[in-house]
Amino acid sequence: MRRSNLPAELNRFVGRDGELDQLKRLLGEFRLVTVVGVGGVGKSRLVVRAAAAVAAGAGAGAEKRYCDGVRLAELAPLRDPELLEHALLDALGLTDHTRRPPREVLVEHLADRRLLLVLDGFEHLVDDCAGLVRELLRRSPGLTVLAAARRPLRLDGEAVMPLAPLPADDAVRLFLDRAAAAAFPVEDTGSVRELCRRLDGIPLALELAAGRLPVLTVGRMLDRLDDRFRLLTGGTRGALPRHQTLRTAIGWSHELCTPEERLLWARLSVFAGPFDLEAVEYVCGGPELAPELVLDVLGELVAQSVVVREDTAAGVRFRLLDTVRAYGAEWLAALGDEERMRRRHRDWYMGLATWCELEWFSPRQAEVAACADSALPNLRAALELCMEVPEEAHLAQHLAATLWFSWVGCGRLAEGRHWLDRAVALEPGYECRYDQARLRALWVLGYVAILQGDDTAAVAALHECGEGAARTGNALAAAYTTHRMGCLALLSDDMPRAEELLSRALAAYREVGELNSQVLMGQVELAMAKVFLGDLEAAVSLCREVREICEERGERWTRAYALYVLAYSAWTRGAHGEARELLGECITIDHAFNDLVGLVLAIELLALVTAAEGDPAEAAVLQGAAAPMWEAVGLPLFGSGYFSAPRTLCERQVGEELGAERFRAYVAEGAALRKDAAVARALSGPSGPSGPSGPSDGGPGRVPSPRRRPRRGAVS
Repeated sequence: MRRSNLPAELNRFVGRDGELDQLKRLLGEFRLVTVVGVGGVGKSRLVVRAAAAVAAGAGAGAEKRYCDGVRLAELAPLRDPELLEHALLDALGLTDHTRRPPREVLVEHLADRRLLLVLDGFEHLVDDCAGLVRELLRRSPGLTVLAAARRPLRLDGEAVMPLAPLPADDAVRLFLDRAAAAAFPVEDTGSVRELCRRLDGIPLALELAAGRLPVLTVGRMLDRLDDRFRLLTGGTRGALPRHQTLRTAIGWSHELCTPEERLLWARLSVFAGPFDLEAVEYVCGGPELAPELVLDVLGELVAQSVVVREDTAAGVRFRLLDTVRAYGAEWLAALGDEERMRRRHRDWYMGLATWCELEWFSPRQAEVAACADSALPNLRAALELCMEVPEEAHLAQHLAATLWFSWVGCGRLAEGRHWLDRAVALEPGYECRYDQARLRALWVLGYVAILQGDDTAAVAALHECGEGAARTGNALAAAYTTHRMGCLALLSDDMPRAEELLSRALAAYREVGELNSQVLMGQVELAMAKVFLGDLEAAVSLCREVREICEERGERWTRAYALYVLAYSAWTRGAHGEARELLGECITIDHAFNDLVGLVLAIELLALVTAAEGDPAEAAVLQGAAAPMWEAVGLPLFGSGYFSAPRTLCERQVGEELGAERFRAYVAEGAALRKDAAVARALSGPSGPSGPSGPSDGGPGRVPSPRRRPRRGAVS
């Protein structure tokens, strides 16, 4: 994980030298600092700038004080307070597969870390945010929180720093800088200074004004602004309150827009986070604004600084600043078009989720992962709308289930569980209880619960899904139910039952013509069962077939698990070089998709391979590096004797060779590595001499059979 997730600055930072110095001083004295001020005054830009200076090690002791990094959580897009903890988990780059409450995960992660957490835009969630921040600060002595909002948290020990508008000279510098960037440079004249004074030196107002220079001179801006001030103040020319000045500036900019630009501005307010051009064309296009005109109109709003353009991992995205979005939302409500636009927004993101699911089984998996990550605030808004209307419960269930690839494949199990639990709890607005959407949500819920180690919830969901599938004759839902019960048996060490159920599921998939990443994962899971039952030849055959299909389709996520089984087989044959090569590719893929389960399994096996190659010290480091990952996954190695056998064997061999004290030291060295560093270490290759050709317990590849555990809850 990178030490910082702060965004890059898109234009020049102007002024605020004194405020930056003051903020750095406050951060040196207080553990909670909140910058407050009116919308558009530059709070977000200032705290990000200050945090970036800290991340770069600027300031005495800053680098040591925040040795675990600087992380930004943007909270303005959130509407559901229950997602607050999930947003912080995302900001911290945490993946947790357990069923622990997200707040517990946050507290545990931050307990012994020295980190600066930046919270931006929480005023609409201030009470919930205050409670969370209070608990985190109390239980995490190395944590410092830097917040920016229109109101403080009002917590004990909070240092509140009011942010005033820019002084006259800096306001002029900002306006001139943005004018030059718009390719319409102007001189520092009396008119420019008067305009900046009228706009109270509020940065957002100045940027909106600079965006109008292509069509208006500074003099014409003053005339129009003068007219609007008279209208708002009943003819007086006295100074307006600053929040009214910003509203005036936004409203004035709104008036200067063409009818098409005003309409698009209002409709864009329905987006909860970043959006792309295609989404705008579908959601905002219509009889009054033809889709083919959207590009040009959007370009004008970007040029006027109403819309911000960003380059992201998912491609070019656009967004509205929160203040500008709120103004557009008021106009959308005034037009009486809010409900229709929310539904169009919901329909687009349901379609996007469907496209992502289909393309997950293709060479575009990485693109899909980035797209889903970027669209998450809007997908959340779509899910919320689906859950507001009882008659649309099936849509909520369909969308929550369709996003399984994001929940499972991209490290969002906890949030997926949140939405799936809510979706299946909805009572449909029609008689049929077991429609396809509900059955699908049930087996996806079962899948997520299994991976969280929540066997009781998994069995309940899968039992209901199986009953519903039998009642309605839904062969596909029945196949997925059987598959997930086989997965549960696999992780419960009941290999004969796992082999039986997974074989039945694969046969059912073939009968209905189902082929996707999940079907191939079922084949890999069957191969794992066969490995543990000693049928290596069959396991290798199954995984080679999976690898061939994945190569043909460009699928990588399931391919990584097939490579893991093939590497396991190679290790048992003493082919350590082959095993290392396979595991290297496996680790690279799992890390790219943030799949902690696959990643930690591969690193554990690589530790055993490294020990067999004759480098016990490095093997111990790799085992140590896996330990923190298991904390996020949950019960180490699922509590399975079969999955933990390689680790147990490696610990015994390496511990005997190094001695207890040296073994613990190397394990501690590995445990201190960040995930990115652990992956880099694993991919760096062998560093020691070539050692024995395989484990000493009974020859190459013989893994001691575990003591049988009672089966975890099973449905017959």
